Amino acid sequence: MITACPIEGLLVITPVKHRDARGFFSETYNAQTLAEAGFDKPFVQDNHSLSRQKGVLRGLHFQTPPYAQDKLVRVLRGAVLDVAVDLRKASPSFGKSFAIELSADNWKQLLIPVGFAHAFYTLEPDTEVAYKVTAPYAPDHDAGLRWNDPDLAIAWPSDTPILSDKDANLPLFCNFSSPF
Repeated sequence: MITACPIEGLLVITPVKHRDARGFFSETYNAQTLAEAGFDKPFVQDNHSLSRQKGVLRGLHFQTPPYAQDKLVRVLRGAVLDVAVDLRKASPSFGKSFAIELSADNWKQLLIPVGFAHAFYTLEPDTEVAYKVTAPYAPDHDAGLRWNDPDLAIAWPSDTPILSDKDANLPLFCNFSSPF
């Protein structure tokens, strides 16, 4: 099932799980199904992260053109609050965020198009997140925004997350000139 979000371009995907006594089977990605929903770009890289502790925040990350990335995010184990912030200058939702819980239990995925910053906050220990991207990692185009930016006003579960030094020192939205 594919559901549109309040911010145009974001899609919540909930794959069907076929369960039996052995466990389950699920088709977690289908290019044709996404194309029918309006997304037909090829994914070129899969990423996988493990966060050992509850309260880890990774983001808000994005890559700038020509290496901007669409992302298809899902949780393999545990749970996250997944957040996307619209950075598209011409969008009526520019600077607005969308948040959703993604978990191994609810099996939801979030498709985040180019022009969004992305972050997640782990709600359980030993959380594993996997995501597909449409452009390879390009260090010279790696960018981000501060997780606790007052202009973005994201409602995180805690105001003292576990952060990398990089994420703790990302720039503020008021100093950001969007390339999207």
